[in-house]
Amino acid sequence: MTKAVVFGTGSWGTTFAMILAEAGTPTTLWGRRAEVVESIDRRRENPEYLPGVRLPATVRATTDPVEAMEGADFVVLAVPSQTLRGNLAQWSPHIPSHAVLVSLMKGIELRTSRRMSEVICEVAGVPAERVAVVSGPNLVGELIRHEPAATVVASVDDEVAARLQEACHLPWFRAYTNTDVVGVELGGAVKNVIALAVGVAAGMGLGDNVRAMLMTRGLAEISRLGAALGADPHTFAGLAGMGDLVATCTSPLSRNRTFGENLGRGMTMAETIAATRQTAEGVKSCESVLDLARKHDVEMPITEVVVGVVHDGMTPSEAAMLLMSRTPKPERYGV
Repeated sequence: MTKAVVFGTGSWGTTFAMILAEAGTPTTLWGRRAEVVESIDRRRENPEYLPGVRLPATVRATTDPVEAMEGADFVVLAVPSQTLRGNLAQWSPHIPSHAVLVSLMKGIELRTSRRMSEVICEVAGVPAERVAVVSGPNLVGELIRHEPAATVVASVDDEVAARLQEACHLPWFRAYTNTDVVGVELGGAVKNVIALAVGVAAGMGLGDNVRAMLMTRGLAEISRLGAALGADPHTFAGLAGMGDLVATCTSPLSRNRTFGENLGRGMTMAETIAATRQTAEGVKSCESVLDLARKHDVEMPITEVVVGVVHDGMTPSEAAMLLMSRTPKPERYGV
């Protein structure tokens, strides 16, 4: 029987463990906090992130990473992206030799500008064929109610992607496979940055014209960066591109959009961080996305102003003026 371990008891990690278990894949959740782990094991509930949601009996939890990985066919990583390297360095000696490493993370590493799959390969010393990524419009608030949803399972190895697809397939949760790991990861990481911009605009009281502009021009930024890194352009028209972008930019369930909206309403960074209980990946990843773009000479003006607002003290009004005062260019797909 196929088994899985999910490292990370946040809302997405816990939800994906639920999906795996309901699909017939017994799953162990690893968590650092003993009280959360004990509640999952004894009460079948994660009170910190998914209160009131009962988890399947085939989900168990532990604070012991070695115990968690015993016999695992899939080692799923659902920790904040900027903590992956340090955590994985501790866990990697104990990863079963046959296991596939799965990334649920949507970020770009600071300083190195590496995608999460690249960090996994480097730190765990595994080939790309043993790595898969999951990305798409998967808002937890809807998934826990078993509302219909779809995702993308990507790996350079078709067989690996198909195995993971089978392990998480449910009547209400459909997984599509893809071999374009670069495109799927970029779509998941950069859409968080664009969602911050859309949230800021919404918080400022700006209307649908502005939001539509930011989303479509944001997709152009994602596509330009993807082209520079060798991604398949068709990926950005699918679930891991436009699909994830639309959901993250428009839903009140989106952490990144909500974070941006609070900034647009006039809250300070400190106040916004204090009001946000979970990680908004775009807040940290916007810097590494911009660094990656500059390394490849890719123009990303929306990403630039997001970095300005989030990290450099630029006001939302200044960001809007800077964007709108840029020299107009021809509108072409992906430029």
